[in-house]
Amino acid sequence: MEKILKLGIPKGSLQNATIDLFKRSGWKINIEGRSYFPDINDDSIECALCRAQEMSINVESGVIDAGLTGLDWIAEHESDVHVVADLVYSKVSARPARWVVAVANESPMKTLEDLEGKTISTELVKFTRRFFEDRKIDVNVKFSWGATEAKIVSGLADAIVEITETESTIRAHNLRVIHEVMETNTQLIANKAAWEIPAKREKIEQIALLLQAALVADQLVGIKMNVPETKIAKVVSLLPSLNAPTIASLYQSDWYSVETIVDTGLVRDLIPRLLKEGAEGIIEYSLNKVL
Repeated sequence: MEKILKLGIPKGSLQNATIDLFKRSGWKINIEGRSYFPDINDDSIECALCRAQEMSINVESGVIDAGLTGLDWIAEHESDVHVVADLVYSKVSARPARWVVAVANESPMKTLEDLEGKTISTELVKFTRRFFEDRKIDVNVKFSWGATEAKIVSGLADAIVEITETESTIRAHNLRVIHEVMETNTQLIANKAAWEIPAKREKIEQIALLLQAALVADQLVGIKMNVPETKIAKVVSLLPSLNAPTIASLYQSDWYSVETIVDTGLVRDLIPRLLKEGAEGIIEYSLNKVL
């Protein structure tokens, strides 16, 4: 059993994004009904669902060998774990989330110092207390059981410390951000004792490698096209690439097949330019992993 890796999958808002990332990395995780122990197509891994808020506690104690959770919850509990990989993905976007201090739009409070003596509602209680203590600002921090944005509207708090990716929910509650507390994204973490077991360490490193490769692939696409010899120099000059593009002669022809990898943010503007310069038969395809 020492070789079996106990892997924590975050239950809740990050769950579906995590399962999808593992699928693109080569692991199929199947959750049946209300079971907290999903199946996975790897005999060397046993999965367990665990709230992201509790993951680092369970990894530190050794209940779970490795797991995925936010940098915020590791900081909240000051967990002594080994951080294996930084994985920038979330439930909404492929960018880090932020914990922010927000107040009502009509509030006169504009700085952290203006919160002296005020009540702050948040799920990130211990970190928030340390944050204000470090700045010698005396505030009353209360734990929020959810719907934190509504605490200001209902008069239960003067300000909130809440996580956001787009600020849309904050704005929808007629709130405004006055300070960013921390930036957070998903971390693959390991129990320090489990990390020292060769078989488990090798499996954790394999997971980290392939998850990161899948995330890199999310930002890239492959494009392939045919280009006449007379146009090849101009077309190739337009192509960004991880290295140089791959160019091969077509059989008994003065045309070339050109293939390269480009950033997804560039391809919508690139394709019309390639067509204009003489490329034909352009194919765009998605990537699973880039190593």
